[in-house]
This record gives sequence, structure tokens and C-alpha cells, in this order.
Amino acid sequence: MDNQVPPRKVMSQRVCMSLTMIAMVNSTEPHGLSNTSTKEPQDNIKNPVYNWSTEIQGIMLSSIFYGLLISQIPAGYLSGIYSLKKMVGSALFLSSLFTLLIPLAAEFGEALVIICRVIQGLFQGMALTTQQVVWIKWAPPLEQVRLTSLSLSGLLLGPCVVLLITGFICDSLGWPMVFYIFGACGCALSLLWFVLFYEDPKDHPCISKSEKECITSTLAQQVSSSAPSLPIKAVLKSPPLWVISLCNFAFFWANSFLSLYTPMFINSKFHINVKENGLLSSLPHLFAWIFAILAGHMADVFLSRNILSLLTIRKLFTLLGLLLPALFSLCLLYLSSSFHGTMIFLILANATGSFCMGGILINVLDIAPRYYGFLKGFTNVIGLTGGLVASTVTGVILSQDQDSPWLKIFFMMVANNVISLIFYLIFAKAEIQDWAKETQNTYL
Repeated sequence: MDNQVPPRKVMSQRVCMSLTMIAMVNSTEPHGLSNTSTKEPQDNIKNPVYNWSTEIQGIMLSSIFYGLLISQIPAGYLSGIYSLKKMVGSALFLSSLFTLLIPLAAEFGEALVIICRVIQGLFQGMALTTQQVVWIKWAPPLEQVRLTSLSLSGLLLGPCVVLLITGFICDSLGWPMVFYIFGACGCALSLLWFVLFYEDPKDHPCISKSEKECITSTLAQQVSSSAPSLPIKAVLKSPPLWVISLCNFAFFWANSFLSLYTPMFINSKFHINVKENGLLSSLPHLFAWIFAILAGHMADVFLSRNILSLLTIRKLFTLLGLLLPALFSLCLLYLSSSFHGTMIFLILANATGSFCMGGILINVLDIAPRYYGFLKGFTNVIGLTGGLVASTVTGVILSQDQDSPWLKIFFMMVANNVISLIFYLIFAKAEIQDWAKETQNTYL
């Protein structure tokens, strides 16, 4: 089973509202300016329109992060106890089910939409966190970044596909069909996951015996035979873990803002219809997906050929993944006076963040492979907090600032990236920490 499928489907369900919002409300502009994104009169049956303020829209887009935050650490802990196959499959199915309910919830008011989004986030967080733990048993050390980045690239390919398709669906079938289609597809894919996924390479019927032995032998030193107790005090005192978490905060801030608000940004700049907006909004995610795959391959090549040390690789890719989006965001603000210039810098600001796939997003596996599931959940909680704050603050700024809201929003993203990067370059590590080694007997 393609391990990109859960991230791709989860992100399609998460991001589709960022474009449908333009069709769902009578204004996505600050201070109630008319929505000029669609010039044709809307069919109120096919495209119900609601009077939601920009601030409420921001809360709706960000509400999914509340569920994501709640689920991260429990999912990471439970992934070491229960079947990953059942956890990922069930979570994907339930997230898809609540996607189907959003059009009905919208009829009863914004509160029910927010509740549906929170529950969606709860199950999506479970699916994403447990799905990443799969690589502990499947990814040999020299292929870990490549396989993990290929898997996580589904988080970037999902928005690309969904924004492209959503524009056409909104234009021809109406925005409620977006949720029906992606919800139904998610339910079908969850069933395929149950049928085609195998938790352990030794149980897979379609790979050779030699390949099974190769995988299991290279991972023998990383996979513990028993569930180890977590040394809480040592974890909380670990500078490498905290700088990974800080950079996750910055990465998710930038990624969530760019994923959720690119359609609104494009709409505010060019005032185009929803179909054209979907096409343009999908381009940054397409290039981000390509960059993510390239980052994974490049990191593994550097490591396998001993071109750079593991720590240097992690710092290099984190540097590229945090600094380049900051630089291109500044270019977007000050050097993009034309349509083509704006789109080029918007694409580059989004795409270059994918270099983090070879840096901070895999770094936890370097320093504590025994506790990867739990600690990945821990760092994701801090990261997703950044996504929650970014999407909420963006909605508030758009609703209150009439003069230059996007300038403030992008500057906040740039500041987060640069400050986090400085701390990472100083304190980052890439070797297994003493508290995470197999021989150490540390208890709660």
C-alpha cells in the first residue's frame, strides 16, 4: 500500500475548505468588501452562501488544528501498543466520514462546522502520527530520509491535487460536492488500506526473502524487543529535542499559513474566479511536492556516499527549508509588482520549505529511534500549535487591518523561521542521545 495515501487524503480533506470558503461566503475580503472572485450569480441550492466574517473564517480554517493537537501524543504513545494498520485505517475512515457531514453542518451554523473540523483533526492527527511510525520497521538507515520524505510528500501533493480539482468542482457542481467527493474517496481508500497494508516486512507476501532479510537485519539495532519506558526528565532537559520542536513550530506556521491562505491571498491580489484560483493555488504545492522528493534523495545520497556528516546534512536542509521561504517571502512583498513575479515568488516561498524533509522532520529518528512514535507526537504538538496560531492570527489580522494585512502576516512568518533556525544551528544533534540508548536503564 502506497504510504503516501493517508497523508495525501488527509491533506485533501483539510485544505479543500481554504478554496471552497471563497464560494461558501459572501466575502473573503477584510471588513466585508464584496467577494469578486466569482462574477456569475450563484445558485443558492448548488452553492449556498453564508454571511461569515473573515475572523470566523479564520477560526473555521484553524479549528482542525485543535483536534490535531489533542491527538498527537496519545497517538504516538498508542502506536507502540496497538496495531498501526487498524489505527491508521480507522482514523482515515472516521476523518472521511466527518468530511461528508460538513455541508450539512454548515446549514445549521458555523459552530457545527467548527465541531466537525475539530473532530476531523482528531482523527487526522492519529492517522498522520501513527503512519510515520511505520518506517521504524520498514526503512533501512540509509534510506530513511528518502522513504520518509516520499511518504510525507503526500502532505504536499494532497493540497496540489485538491486545490486543482476543487476549483472545477465548485464551478460545475457546487462547493458541497467537494466534501462529498473527497469524503467518499477517503472512505474507499481506508478500506484499501486494511486490505493492502502490512505492518512488518516479514509478513508481506509480495517481497522476496532476501529483501525481507535485508530490511530486518539493518533495523535490528534500532527496533527494541520490548516497549521501553520513557525517561521524562531527560527528555525535557534535551536541547536537541527542543530545537527540533521550535523549528517544527516555525515550519508548521509557514506551511499551514501558505496551505490555508494561498487561495485568499491570490483572490485579494488578482480577483479571479474560483476555477482559476484553484489552478494557481495548486502550483505552489506541486513544486513543494517535487522539492520534498528531491530533498529526500539528496540527503540520502550525501549520507550513503559520506559526502557530509549526518549532523551537517540535517543542518543544511533545515537551513534551506527555513531560510529560503523567508527570503522569497520578502521578495514576494517587495519585488513582485507583476502577476508572474507574484506567482514565481509565491511558488518558491512554498516549495523551498520542503527541504525540511531532509532536516528537522526526520531529526527525531536520529536522536531517539526507540521513542520515535511518542517524541514525533510531542514535536508535532508544538509544531501544530504554530499552525493553529498562524491560521487564527491570520484571520484576525485580515479582519482588523485594512491597510497592509499581508505585509504583517508574512513578516511574522519570516521572523519565526529566522529565530528558530538560529537556535537549531547552535543546538542541533544527529546522534542517538544517552537517554535514548538501548543499554541505559532509566525509568519514569
